[in-house]
Amino acid sequence: MENSVTQHKVTARAPASIGNVAAGFDCLGQAFGAAFDLVTAQRCNGQTVASLGAVDGLVSILPKEVHRNTALRAAQAVLDKAGADFGARLDVYKGIPMSAGMGGSAASAVAGALAVNGLLPTPLCQDDLFICAMHGEAASADPPPPDNVAAVLYGGLVMIGEDGPRQITIIPLPKNLTCVLFHPALTVKTDEARTLLAADVPLATTVRQMRHMGGFIAGCFLNDPGLIAQNLRDGLIEPQRASLVPPFGAVKDAALTAGALGCSLSGSGPSIFAWVENHNLEVVKAAMASAFGAQNCAATAYVSPLSPCKAEIIIP
Repeated sequence: MENSVTQHKVTARAPASIGNVAAGFDCLGQAFGAAFDLVTAQRCNGQTVASLGAVDGLVSILPKEVHRNTALRAAQAVLDKAGADFGARLDVYKGIPMSAGMGGSAASAVAGALAVNGLLPTPLCQDDLFICAMHGEAASADPPPPDNVAAVLYGGLVMIGEDGPRQITIIPLPKNLTCVLFHPALTVKTDEARTLLAADVPLATTVRQMRHMGGFIAGCFLNDPGLIAQNLRDGLIEPQRASLVPPFGAVKDAALTAGALGCSLSGSGPSIFAWVENHNLEVVKAAMASAFGAQNCAATAYVSPLSPCKAEIIIP
């Protein structure tokens, strides 16, 4: 679809996200609307490259090299795929902490791709944007995991198949549930966390996790909190990464004891998330906060109802 008016400046907003959602390593992703990144793309004639402008928010410095910056790399992929005869300057506002397990790199990549796409006389389709955003995400982790990018771009809760954008399924969000996430004062890099994962796992462990993923997805389709609670678990990846986040065991135990449906690492951590029935939110949130305090670990709480939020252009 062609733009009726050529835009010279476009701002896109992209939410945080939760990778894996406990049950589906590299298969499930959830958009999390408690924090956002903003990218403003301004058309630059006389060049065909993406460049970095102002950086604001939680950080003031980001890599200026295209290959090291997720927003720039995704934006450049859009320009290249479209054969654009212009470049773009990107101003980035980081509202999502970096290396937090909150999908900050994916948010910047998607926002960068979406903002530059808004400058094109004939914008790329959503599936092409996914491919470009994945190029951007590769600046953070290579090969890039698709779960955060898909959740941010398509919105809500998504399942990703092997064939990329042609196999992205939107999973219905169960009603009356809220996601609470705590970001501790720790740093975990996705690519480094992946080096801890075993190349082979016992068959019984794999089968058990397949059952959890299937049961979790069924629980979402059936809007069944009990079924979700039985299966919002990770017995495959979480045990291999828990040591990266020392307070994790205590915080998870506190959340489940307080009545959370499930609690796990958000992506590779260090953030820890829980799905909670709305009537029990404050009890679970307080229990998690108390557990962090008992571990002498400062942590920031983020709360958002389960919603189909996704990246969007906010200033045409």
